[in-house]
Amino acid sequence: MAETLLPSSLRYARYTPTHEDSYVHSMRQLISKDLSEPYSIYVYRYFLYQWGDLCFMAFDNDPLDPDPDSARMVGVVVCKLEPHRGGPLRGYIAMLAVKEEYRGKGIATKLVRMAIDAMADRGADEIALETEITNTAAIKLYERLGFLRSKRLHRYYLNGNSAYRLLLYLKEGVGSIRSFDPYGPPTDQNPVSPPATSLLRENGE
Repeated sequence: MAETLLPSSLRYARYTPTHEDSYVHSMRQLISKDLSEPYSIYVYRYFLYQWGDLCFMAFDNDPLDPDPDSARMVGVVVCKLEPHRGGPLRGYIAMLAVKEEYRGKGIATKLVRMAIDAMADRGADEIALETEITNTAAIKLYERLGFLRSKRLHRYYLNGNSAYRLLLYLKEGVGSIRSFDPYGPPTDQNPVSPPATSLLRENGE
């Protein structure tokens, strides 16, 4: 008999280092299953040590088990927040994953909303991410939340797949904020759309 997933059994939590070992292990298992390219433990620590408060997790609690630590992780979003090339304060959704049998239940949307709210509370001007152009479910999810396609990145992933860069502007006029690149060619005047760089990718429902 197929397992029935009860909405009341789901709970969401912000990452804390208290359970770092078990959390990181569960994250790696969840994210690496469908990811376009593998990440080492150091990549997870890079994000969690600096921006752990921007990481949110979804758990499925067995309603008959009183121990909350027995819950299994079924979704996660990992982010960072820092100035982008001397310009706007940019949030970045680096990883998003939801366990396959839990997709279509709004978990990814809930996690992304929590991440957006957390980054907005910390003063983010905009939020960026990349996703494979074939990941139509993720693209639809982000566009429903107000993200816009900014650029197509040819053969962006190690597997040769291309990606879309998506941007969400949180403050009026941010799309015309000029980003200063000290290594770029000299420019004379007038705003341009902020260029974007990436560190990691995402996957999810």
